[in-house]
Amino acid sequence: MLLSFEDARHLVEEHAAKLSPCGTEEVGLLSAFGRVLAETIHADRDFPPFPRAARDGYAVRAADLARLPALLEVIGEIKAGAGPGELPKMVNPGQAASIMTGAPCPAGADAVVMIEYSKPRENTVEITRGIQAGENIVAAGSEARHSDPLALPGTALNEATIAAAAAVGKSRVQVYKKPSVAVVATGDEIVDIDSRPGPHQIRNSNSYSLAAQIQQAGAHPVLLPVAPDEVGRLRELIESGLRSDLLLLAGGVSMGKYDLVEKVLSDSGAELFFTGAQIQPGRPVVFGRVREKYFVGLPGNPVSTMVTFDLFARPVIEALLGARPQKLVFLHARLRTEVKTKTGLKRFLPAVVSGEFEDAKVELVGWHGSGDIASSARANCYLVIPPDRDRIPAGEWMPVLLRATR
Repeated sequence: MLLSFEDARHLVEEHAAKLSPCGTEEVGLLSAFGRVLAETIHADRDFPPFPRAARDGYAVRAADLARLPALLEVIGEIKAGAGPGELPKMVNPGQAASIMTGAPCPAGADAVVMIEYSKPRENTVEITRGIQAGENIVAAGSEARHSDPLALPGTALNEATIAAAAAVGKSRVQVYKKPSVAVVATGDEIVDIDSRPGPHQIRNSNSYSLAAQIQQAGAHPVLLPVAPDEVGRLRELIESGLRSDLLLLAGGVSMGKYDLVEKVLSDSGAELFFTGAQIQPGRPVVFGRVREKYFVGLPGNPVSTMVTFDLFARPVIEALLGARPQKLVFLHARLRTEVKTKTGLKRFLPAVVSGEFEDAKVELVGWHGSGDIASSARANCYLVIPPDRDRIPAGEWMPVLLRATR
């Protein structure tokens, strides 16, 4: 069954949403970076636990600045980390306390005047600008209350969630285990990378590009031997691959005489949810399930393999990792040069996005079809061309799919 790109992607997302992650394990906080959280991280106290100064300056009563300039008595200095015994007992009318960013605000003060609007003297300070009550003070508990959730299961642990865990004293966290993803490259023309290829052979690049993408997605790649164009051996390798949490097959999914993947899978009782998507490259991509194990049959041309992994295999891996489902979002950049193509398929063509700040531009790399590894290696994104456009002028804003870089 041939589907539009959108229908094929949504179908994969629907199946991925039903998958369960592969168990949990506890790891050290720094080792958890990039993993998926399997527990809720709760605030162990109010955040902040005290009214906190947001600027260097003077803790004051806002009402004392109704008339400017205002001359206030300085009754002390408060630094970050100050204990209760180091705080002034009370900021009374006509008084101020020098205060540093992050320090606790003393009783009586309801605002912090930035140091830029002050003229300190020996025991007094002249304030030259008025202020509203609450300004430049972060109220106690305004960021989170005790027991509030700071991060939920399914959250990818990045620098922000690592900081949240550290802030509540968690040196170890529960994360979901990494799934195993088996890779089987197919074809008599493929030899191992350490071999010298014959005149009509190629080295096995697909297994290695897929292994890199699998690792980048957060899973463990399991590289199986190359499957020849022979039903018995292909069946053996597919059965071996189905022992992993997900099976990826590269090649053998087109309509040629020796494209045997669909036949072997069907003979094994596979459910085929779709056998093609209206995209270029990657039109013959296959998605299905055998005995509750999912597989994705990726086209054998290297660029097709990489594109279809990102579009159709990655959501399944993310689900097995325990990550919350994510919709595919395209960014936009201005087309640097005119693009001419054919209508009928949604195209994901290797391109380079460049520019600086808000001025993003994108341009196709010169490529020679879905087997052109060299061009793909120069690209950092895919230019997404809708199926109803055959000519797109320079300067138009176009969707791009960034390639993962972590």
